[in-house]
Amino acid sequence: MNITRSFNNWRKYRQTVTELGRMSSRELHDLGIDRSDIHRVAREATGR
Repeated sequence: MNITRSFNNWRKYRQTVTELGRMSSRELHDLGIDRSDIHRVAREATGR
């Protein structure tokens, strides 16, 4: 995997973690996500 693709994937991962982390527990629950699942969901979203 090249450096540019790795960096872009990392940025998407961090953005996803940040956005989900800002949501309330209620909002996450409405999406079917537990707060402890944020990092897993972000990894799956970026293919990491």
